[in-house]
Amino acid sequence: MDKPVTSYDFPDRLRASLIDQNHPVYEEARGLYNAMIDKRPRWIIPCAEVADVVAAVNYAREKHLLLAIRGGGHNGPGFGSCDGGMVIDMSPMKRVDIDPTTRTVRVEAGCTQGDVDRATSVHGLAVPAGIVATTGVAGLTLGGGTGHLTRKHGLTIDNLLAAEVVLADGSVVTASEDEHPELFWALRGGGGNFGVVTRFIFQAHPAKDVYAGPIFFDIADAAEIMRWYRDFLPGAPRELGMFFGIKTVPSCDPFPREIWGRRICALISCYNGAEEDGIRAMQPVRDALPKPLMDGMVQMPFVDLQALFDPLLPKGLQWYWKGDYVDELSDAAIAAHAEHGSKTPSELSLMHLYPIDGAVQDVAPDATAWGARRARWSMVIAGIDPDPTKASELRRWASEYWAAVHKHNPHGGAYINFMMDDEGEARVRAAYGTNYERLVSVKRKYDPANLFRVNHNIRP
Repeated sequence: MDKPVTSYDFPDRLRASLIDQNHPVYEEARGLYNAMIDKRPRWIIPCAEVADVVAAVNYAREKHLLLAIRGGGHNGPGFGSCDGGMVIDMSPMKRVDIDPTTRTVRVEAGCTQGDVDRATSVHGLAVPAGIVATTGVAGLTLGGGTGHLTRKHGLTIDNLLAAEVVLADGSVVTASEDEHPELFWALRGGGGNFGVVTRFIFQAHPAKDVYAGPIFFDIADAAEIMRWYRDFLPGAPRELGMFFGIKTVPSCDPFPREIWGRRICALISCYNGAEEDGIRAMQPVRDALPKPLMDGMVQMPFVDLQALFDPLLPKGLQWYWKGDYVDELSDAAIAAHAEHGSKTPSELSLMHLYPIDGAVQDVAPDATAWGARRARWSMVIAGIDPDPTKASELRRWASEYWAAVHKHNPHGGAYINFMMDDEGEARVRAAYGTNYERLVSVKRKYDPANLFRVNHNIRP
């Protein structure tokens, strides 16, 4: 029998203090982005360097501790924590190094999207990634990564060149096309199943000023605009990123006061290029669609676009997410969206459709673990509100909305970053499709005891 686990026999090589339940910052440290989830780990280990991660992994393995991994701390289902176990918290690991000549970016795993965007913007560059600056780069990347630049430059994983990984046995390896290629394949979409990624190397692309912003329409126009969006986007220039949303206008600046609290549908667009070219690319919107309630598109720095909606989504809100991959946006599905989207239970609740086309579909379906190269959209339905008493209402709305549209989505799977912890193994399998069995094989090789299981788990 193992001797009792106490904080006193933990390796003393940590540069930061171990946080246990008696520590004065424990309550703050254990708090999650999604306040609907409440977990009480035994220990939180703030890791300052790779050696800290190695020490924590070794200790968790030797003591048979439940182990959770936290990067930027943005995970929707709360996989960055666990009850009664250990949390490896890499949020102190924030270094970003850029080579502007090769346009390569080295990013430590505690970085948020905003950390990377601010660093790369100095050089007029960006790594194709998410649309919210507070998103953690590590979790976003390991799940796939979609955003404003995806149609032109692919998923975040399509721009991943290498990763430094602490394996379950405590060894540190580099995964790339040339080193541990099967592990590298699995990391690109397979989530945190295979090790602790402590550093990423990305390919960046020019992205300085963009013509971007939201255009709001009345919710009564949702079906018409969804049909137009479905038909327009495949022929749009790849420099134009555009996603569709059903939302409510927040009752705050900078939105016009006369539309505060109004249910809307929206096109949120980003043209990476000159303003005149962006205006030209967006002209079909202004020619073909009903008069908008608000047209907020302007030329702005890309880094500002990335942080545009951050004030609306602080840490500590109630979240319940449901996702799907969408192969075809049929008229029947659009009717279901229009019906359920018009019943949002709070100002922050939403539905978004993110395009999966352009450069994403240039990559073969089996080239990476990510399992939806032939879908056309990634959908997320999110019930969001600051009030904990509304949690059940948020779950009910999101679940009923999802059930109404899911029957129109034969793919069966969803983007793992849009899945909660109640999805079940069948949904995880469906998310990866024909890539799932290969992922199981990689898992057996690199984590046969399933140490890394606080995730959308691929069991060995």
